[in-house]
Amino acid sequence: MWRTTWCLSLLITSFWQIGYAKEGENPQDSGHVSVIIVGGTGDLAKKYLWQGFFHLYATHVGKGYTFSFYGGGLSPTDTGNALLFEILKKLKCPSELTEERCALVKEQFLRLSQYLQLQTLEDYEKLCQQTHQQLKQEGMREAGRLFYMSVPAFAYADIAAKINSSCRPSAGAWLRVVLEKPFGHDFGSAQLLATQLAGFLKEEEMYRIDHYLGKEVVSQILSFRKKNVNLLEPIWNKYNIERIEIVLKETLDCKGRIQFYDQYGVIRDMLQNHLTEVLTLILMSIPANISSSEEVLQKKLQVFSTLKQLDRSSVVIGQYQNYTEEVQQELNKTKDYFSLTPTFAGAVIFAENPQYDGIPIFMTSGKQLDERVGYARILFKNDIFCIQDYSVNCKPKQIVFYLGHGALEYPAILVSKNLFKPSLVNNGWKEITEHKDLSVLDLPLSDYYIQTPILPKEAYYELISKVFYGRKDSFVSTENLLASWAFWTPLLDSLVQAFPRPYPGGAANTDLLNIQLQGREVAFVNEAVVNVIQQGQEENFQVMQGKFRGADMVSAWAKELVERLASDLHTAAEEAVREDGQFHLALSGGSSPIALFLQLAVHHYTFPWRFTHVWLADERCVPPTEAGSNFHNIHDQLLQHIRIPYFNIHPMPVQLNQRLCVEEDGGALLYEKEINHMVNGSSFHYILLGVGLDGHTASLFQDSKLDESGERLVTLTESPVKPHQRMSLTFTAINRARRVGVLVMGKRKHELVTQLSRIKGESVRYPITKVLPKNGSLMWYLDYDALLG
Repeated sequence: MWRTTWCLSLLITSFWQIGYAKEGENPQDSGHVSVIIVGGTGDLAKKYLWQGFFHLYATHVGKGYTFSFYGGGLSPTDTGNALLFEILKKLKCPSELTEERCALVKEQFLRLSQYLQLQTLEDYEKLCQQTHQQLKQEGMREAGRLFYMSVPAFAYADIAAKINSSCRPSAGAWLRVVLEKPFGHDFGSAQLLATQLAGFLKEEEMYRIDHYLGKEVVSQILSFRKKNVNLLEPIWNKYNIERIEIVLKETLDCKGRIQFYDQYGVIRDMLQNHLTEVLTLILMSIPANISSSEEVLQKKLQVFSTLKQLDRSSVVIGQYQNYTEEVQQELNKTKDYFSLTPTFAGAVIFAENPQYDGIPIFMTSGKQLDERVGYARILFKNDIFCIQDYSVNCKPKQIVFYLGHGALEYPAILVSKNLFKPSLVNNGWKEITEHKDLSVLDLPLSDYYIQTPILPKEAYYELISKVFYGRKDSFVSTENLLASWAFWTPLLDSLVQAFPRPYPGGAANTDLLNIQLQGREVAFVNEAVVNVIQQGQEENFQVMQGKFRGADMVSAWAKELVERLASDLHTAAEEAVREDGQFHLALSGGSSPIALFLQLAVHHYTFPWRFTHVWLADERCVPPTEAGSNFHNIHDQLLQHIRIPYFNIHPMPVQLNQRLCVEEDGGALLYEKEINHMVNGSSFHYILLGVGLDGHTASLFQDSKLDESGERLVTLTESPVKPHQRMSLTFTAINRARRVGVLVMGKRKHELVTQLSRIKGESVRYPITKVLPKNGSLMWYLDYDALLG
């Protein structure tokens, strides 16, 4: 598809002389530009990149530039040529072109575009040779080379090395390399990637693209603030701003993107980059020269030093109901696999500086929500209280940077009329004076001053144009990238074992994901609500309480269920300490209680740990220093985070005489004697159990000789899975307890819960059915997934 370019300027210049340079931009010298899209037949290139570069070509070629376009890929040349042709023939011309001109421009673009296999170092060397040969043959001066890496991030360093060693432009020409997110997974990986790239490319040569910075409204936030600085300066502060909201809602699910999404989740995918960039544009000091990329990037960087560090209390997370099933299908996971990846997040952020101190900044994004919409909203305080005439002055005072979609459909900047009449951000925008009969964020359109682009442009075209001009303020610098990851990584680390709240998706979410501020912490609005509902009403997603197998039951979303159980344990502990002076608690292992341990350690400061004795309901026969040890997990997740006397901790003696669970060593008998000695009547105040998929509880399995232990309190058992040997409290010990709680969580337990609900009395097949406290109480804690599936 290689074609010469000698007649290009003449053909186009004769009828196409639309200039592009904007105020504050210095057009570079004309010459030949080579554009190489690495990954040129992939999804992103097909949807956005070729269209963006075609628009760039049509807009700039009449100014003396000549171009060559290459789509690089791993496919052989014949296959790649066919793929590229299918993409290019569907390109659309800019709206400014007539049909006749469009046909000519498009034909020229097709002639100048070709596919190359770019895989080895030799392939890049051939590309360089071909470029030099063309320049020499046609007597053209090289202006620069633009590489666009539309490939996974793990390939960046290798490709950068090949560009650096074999494909740099001639002396005096520029090199610009565009990188697509993700730029790392956390601070450490982002820092490693930055170091690798710095070995091959200069900072000024790298353009980390965040396409939200190309969205027209986002790109004009700073310009809007500058143009209206006299009106905004008196009110752009903590004395006048009530809160800031940065919201991006999507109706789509994650199908087709699971391989990427399950590694990253909504916080990495949306909040850490797109929404954080919007945040910096709202909070940053206005540079003296907003056309200076260096000044803009420096002011954005300064914002991060003012942000209060996030922790677990700064965010709530959710996951739409069918997500785990999609993960199982696309990643070939088994039916018992459960993903903790959040598809919804709501965070509250505070800036600790004199201007913004105390203003809550709500940042939210999620999949499978009720509408597709994005906006940043600055809501101002209103000290006017209307008794009768509810005029404009009594309505919300707000500025909305509306990114598009939703009810309004088009991108716009909206200023409520009870604030001020804004100046237009630039001459490419217009004011809307005819309003549809609809409302945006609690105000009818007629109550807003509205401005919108005259000719809307696609984000990738805007950013590609800025790369061409070497404008870096709409891209992410290394410093800003690492500052953002440093801000978000501690929060991400704290969420590794956090259970997202399940939500059904779409309109059925109702108010499930509504959040509220409690001090400086964020929480779901209906966390504390406990309503009785009928089972089977799948459209009703509130919390349940009732009966299960004849015993009391509480069912809630995972987070609320854990909070309720922690609260019940706290109450039981205080009651026991009042009556007996101490609280004896036996805990089981497994993954379900981990969230409970965290809840107890972080939020129950007044728990009477000083008077609490922690015992084990069962233990694996492995050294207590190994990760497979129940005690090891309880220690790491709970004990090391609380102040509990050393002598109040009672691990099971599975390792005696340098041997593991040898019966003649008498470990089980030793633990039983300790219980008899310390626990009044050998009756624990509380035993917390779980249930395995096969119906076992503690380490009491179906094939264990459960009835042979008689009055024994502790016994050695055998598990059907490794490690086979276990030590466990017996049913005698469990059924003597004053209170027994059974915690069952996760969709994979739904079938088991269904079976248990149908069984009357005891069943040999399901050992959990033998848990029947004689003089105590039994409470089932079932999360929504386990109960209703």
